[in-house]
Amino acid sequence: QVKLVESGGGLVQAGGSLRLSCAASGGTSNRGWFRQAPGKQRELVAAMTRGGSATYADSVKGRFTISRDGARAVYLQMNSLELEDTAVYYCAAASLGGRVSNVHDYDYWGQGTQVTVSS
Repeated sequence: QVKLVESGGGLVQAGGSLRLSCAASGGTSNRGWFRQAPGKQRELVAAMTRGGSATYADSVKGRFTISRDGARAVYLQMNSLELEDTAVYYCAAASLGGRVSNVHDYDYWGQGTQVTVSS
């Protein structure tokens, strides 16, 4: 069992930046960041394979950057934040690959961290 611990959420004004971090207690394969706003489904924000290939949601391309430090740590740098980015952000990890954009292909989830963007 791998435990994921997230940090870095908070309140920021539109146009500002935040950096989310997620530490895993064990080795992992694909890593992802998802978000869920009230009344909406959980959606992919960004993901990265163990080999370093990144995938982004169209809504965050050019503003967010995912990176990872080996098999355990993953980060999400969020710049030019918009009101629509307000959500609970979840870190996810897969034990054995899978489709990076599919929420069901991840085995482990963090507790979630709130990101609130204000005008």
